[in-house]
Amino acid sequence: MASGLLFNVLIFLAAAVLIVPVFKRLGLGEVLGYLAAGVVIGPSVLALVPDAQGVLQFSQVGIVLLLFVIGLELKPSRLRVMRKAVFGFGSLQVSVTTLLLALAAWWLGLSPAAAIVVGFSLGLCSTPLVLHLLGERKELQTRHGRHAFALLLFQDLAAIPVLAIVPLLAADALMTNGATPLLREVILAAGAFAGLIVGGRFLLRPLFHYAAATRSREVFAGTALLVVIGAALLMELAGLSMALGAFIAGVLLADSEYRHNIEADIEPYRGLLLGLFFMAVGMMAEIGLLAEIPLVVLGLTLGLVLLKALSLLIATRLYGGSWKEAANLAVLLSQGGEFGFVLLSAAAAAALLDQSLVSLLILVISLSMVVTPLLFQLHVHGLRRLYAPSRTKPTYDSPRDESPQIIIAGFGRFGQIMGRALQGLKIPYTVLDINAEQVEVVRRYGNKVYYGDASRIDLLKAAGADKARVLVVAVGDPEASMRIVEQARRQFPHLKLYARARNRYHAHLLMRAGVIHIVRELLPASLELTRDALVGLGIPPDQAQHTIDTFRPHDEEALMRQLAVFGNEKKQIQTIQEAARELEALYEADEDIATRVEEIPPRPH
Repeated sequence: MASGLLFNVLIFLAAAVLIVPVFKRLGLGEVLGYLAAGVVIGPSVLALVPDAQGVLQFSQVGIVLLLFVIGLELKPSRLRVMRKAVFGFGSLQVSVTTLLLALAAWWLGLSPAAAIVVGFSLGLCSTPLVLHLLGERKELQTRHGRHAFALLLFQDLAAIPVLAIVPLLAADALMTNGATPLLREVILAAGAFAGLIVGGRFLLRPLFHYAAATRSREVFAGTALLVVIGAALLMELAGLSMALGAFIAGVLLADSEYRHNIEADIEPYRGLLLGLFFMAVGMMAEIGLLAEIPLVVLGLTLGLVLLKALSLLIATRLYGGSWKEAANLAVLLSQGGEFGFVLLSAAAAAALLDQSLVSLLILVISLSMVVTPLLFQLHVHGLRRLYAPSRTKPTYDSPRDESPQIIIAGFGRFGQIMGRALQGLKIPYTVLDINAEQVEVVRRYGNKVYYGDASRIDLLKAAGADKARVLVVAVGDPEASMRIVEQARRQFPHLKLYARARNRYHAHLLMRAGVIHIVRELLPASLELTRDALVGLGIPPDQAQHTIDTFRPHDEEALMRQLAVFGNEKKQIQTIQEAARELEALYEADEDIATRVEEIPPRPH
């Protein structure tokens, strides 16, 4: 038993290592490589791993982890902004696509009920495939990337009631059993959905706070996997999508202070299992049918891709999208999806569709998934250039390692002041900034700045991070700052880290990541202005400075106490209120400060 399992693992790893790099080198992408590897080792070719269905079911965990990570990137406020795209654009696209495909299926001889099920099943797209293609090209945050994600999310939601209705459509089940089974499914699903959201909101933060307090990375990673798989299973037991449950869990943790750590711990599992999923899809393809009836299979595949592309063009234009966005979506979402396997299999089990037809349609879906990466590559390097703007995005510079003592990440207003001081002292330093326009402006004034993302290990190394002594993280965006800090601590542990904190929350994140030298960007300037304002009220300059000097260490001590209860909102509020009362008492106990405040002349009427 154990040897058989190890043999299967060996086969999967060998196929991935031997085949996927070849496809990447040819510029065809990882997804197509995994699909091809699955075909080679599957039942249709070498039959090294015969149980394709079992592998596919296990590899669904990869999709679950993928949706969880995407949920981590979507804060609830941003999701509320997307609701129009999800339900407006999503319902429009599903309606148009289902109508066109159902009409085609009916024209080919299926009954109306069967045609609708086939039309909807083929109209669903592959969430992991599309998101992987967008992620490879870093296009998830583009307009077409956001709309593609909205469509995929709506399709996952829409597939649930259809899956519940399929058995009722067969043999007049609805007439026989009435609407009670369907109503029961809806109530159960709604209860599970509400339970996950309410329970997650109150339980997830304390759970991760408890895991983080153990200071064990294994316990923390285990907690993350527990939450993901638990949410997925809850949704599946209620008849909903496992991926939807994981996505909701991710969204509930998107505002959490643990988000970066969770994402880092989940990432290795997600990548491996997602690759396994694509290999399982390749194994599911019955290549024998392609040899028996090649014209039928290829004709249906071509028809599916063309009809879905046409429906997406129509839906995008009706929604008000540009031809550019419509073309991007038409190519990205022109394939069938993994949920189509589930719906078609359910239709066959309910005797609504013939098993031979289902096998043929599953092969067509698999081939459409194989074709999509090729079409996307052709689109990117061909059609997209016709409407691409004349100005291309500059490529990252290749910094020269000139043995700097200091590397500055981010050269805005904050970093430039430090750079001027270092230049005056003739201390060698290297600057990395991700804002291309800012780099051009700074260069015009004679500063040596490289355009690049400081969170990338290769750019940091090229800039001399392995020899430098200090890394100053001066970027204003807290998320970008934390990515740089995490990479630097992992890859260049010898570097002394100095960081700019945007606010107290950012400062706490940096402190939890092990950064000791932190400057809150507004603190020095605000304290200086407070001192000047006190002088303006009539307090002598030395006494005003004494007031500020008293405030600063008290504030630092309060910051450390708040760090100890980080993530516990109730205790955070309590600590802040206690610190405010302590400061008042501190000032009242200081006779010099109290006397000078009492001597402030009254406001003139």
